[in-house]
Amino acid sequence: MNIEEFREYCLAKPGVTEEMPFGPDTLVFKVGGKIFALTDINTFASINLKCEPERAIELREQYEAIKPGYHMNKKHWNTVFLQSEIKEFLLKELIDISYILVCKSLTRAQQQIVGYTG
Repeated sequence: MNIEEFREYCLAKPGVTEEMPFGPDTLVFKVGGKIFALTDINTFASINLKCEPERAIELREQYEAIKPGYHMNKKHWNTVFLQSEIKEFLLKELIDISYILVCKSLTRAQQQIVGYTG
């Protein structure tokens, strides 16, 4: 997956916005005003994604390319290094999980506004 495919995949989800609140190098995807994915736009070497704490630990143990979230809450975020053994279907699954976790944290009214039907 290249950065344009990643961008299109994230933006295809209901209610997603793309922003650069941390400066011109960090591309951030939000739903309901909350981050679910971010990456360095220049290198696209890794993606930070939200994850359930137990699953995050399992993934880190199973894949060398999945580490605790860089500059994020290590309990709830993973950094997934690209150009590794991570297959595209797993990467998409992890993006989906991150999106769903953030959507579930929104109020019911916010979920309706962004179009999340969970």
